[in-house]
Amino acid sequence: MAFTCGFHPEAIAEYADAAAYYLQNASAEIAEDFVTAVESAVAGFTAAPDRWRIVEAPEVRRCVLRRFPFVIYYRAEPRGERVTIYAVMHCSREPGYWQQRLD
Repeated sequence: MAFTCGFHPEAIAEYADAAAYYLQNASAEIAEDFVTAVESAVAGFTAAPDRWRIVEAPEVRRCVLRRFPFVIYYRAEPRGERVTIYAVMHCSREPGYWQQRLD
């Protein structure tokens, strides 16, 4: 059974900003490939939320994109079948900047 998925508002903004960056600075094809990579990762961990290991408390997991220098931080919520994405983080960002979003 697949979990439903939701983005923290700041995580969806990061995702949109990254896609816009690739569209403006690379090409429409690269931007589309980035969106496909994120959507594929999301489909994977909503189908199997424990697929990636826990890296942060409480129960936050990190999914590493292969082609792009991004990681996705998410958590399967304790109640219900929902996954929340807290960050779509470029690997050059300061680690942990997104943790206040867990509150």
